[in-house]
Amino acid sequence: MNRGNTRPFSVLKNLVAGFCALAMLFAGVPAQASSRIKDIATFEGVRDNILIGYGLVVGLQGTGDGLDNSEFTKQSLIGMLERLGVNARSSGLVAGSNTGLKAKDVAAVVVTATLASYARQGTRIDVTVSALGDATSLYGGTLLVTPLVGADGEVYAVGQGQITAGYIASGAAASVTKNVTTSGRVANGAVIEREVGVDMSRMESVQISLRNPDFTTARRIAQAVNAYLGSDTARPTDPATVRLAVPPRYLGNTVALLTDIEQLQVQPDQIARVVIDNRTGTIVMGENVRVSTVAIAQGSLTIRITETPQVSQPSPFSSTGSTTTVNRTDIQVDEGADKKLAVVRGGVTLQELVDGLNSLGIAPTDLINILQAIKAAGAMQATIEVM
Repeated sequence: MNRGNTRPFSVLKNLVAGFCALAMLFAGVPAQASSRIKDIATFEGVRDNILIGYGLVVGLQGTGDGLDNSEFTKQSLIGMLERLGVNARSSGLVAGSNTGLKAKDVAAVVVTATLASYARQGTRIDVTVSALGDATSLYGGTLLVTPLVGADGEVYAVGQGQITAGYIASGAAASVTKNVTTSGRVANGAVIEREVGVDMSRMESVQISLRNPDFTTARRIAQAVNAYLGSDTARPTDPATVRLAVPPRYLGNTVALLTDIEQLQVQPDQIARVVIDNRTGTIVMGENVRVSTVAIAQGSLTIRITETPQVSQPSPFSSTGSTTTVNRTDIQVDEGADKKLAVVRGGVTLQELVDGLNSLGIAPTDLINILQAIKAAGAMQATIEVM
């Protein structure tokens, strides 16, 4: 064996030992809750557009609009027939005459859709159809040709197709309703006729818009982008915007630039916030919520009155007495004596705060009142938003 070759093996052994030590060191470090830039922000020019239109649905089984009550439906139907070559006005089809048009198989609807960014001409998108008149169900109906316009009044898509909606099944003594019957969808029901796009190849700068505006998050995004590009090209202009100057090597190829930076990991920050929904009793608290030292007691006065009438009858074969009803009343008063004062220490974590409040044994609706009272006392370092 040649002893002159033992040094490379010794170096390799030391490198392996070093990598193992580093792996054990980082294994004990908790992972940061980081997110990709594409998940917390959007890029300039990449946005959706809202479309809307007015149309008619036909083929309903007597669940459409009453033409006597929905004048706009009747006028729309007459206008459609005349565009198809049927002279509805002079042929006596107008409702009110002996041969008036009174069918309940037609309904006026509002059609809405979302035009995705950079959707190309000829592709299809889904549309939502909602009844406008007194129609009771759109189940089984067909949407006729409906132009869909944008905010500028231009037609960007045309919708038509079979509607998928809920239904109503009823009998003499019972009925079953599935989902919403006056609103439905047409899968791939609209064809895009006009494109909305931005020529990104000519951009010299790009705005990155945060979905949840925050000063710290905006600066972290700029720092991550600058560290990746190796130059000071990204700067936060406000809590919701980071302006990125396109580097010379990416000029004419902005798509490649955005593809590279959207995968960068950033740890987003957020303000301490408590969101409360009084209708459902839902409470959501962020991890940064902190409470100063405060004492909490919760109790309520409950009075329960139970009436149990009893019938008093005379003895058998008695010649005197009569049957009477004797009232029996049971009154119970709960003053919440078992509810004790609990102390929540200052600077506790979210888990400790939840455990402390749960130890009081209170319902979510009472917990909402307690959180609002803690905030009013100035002991909560967080904002409360009531939905």
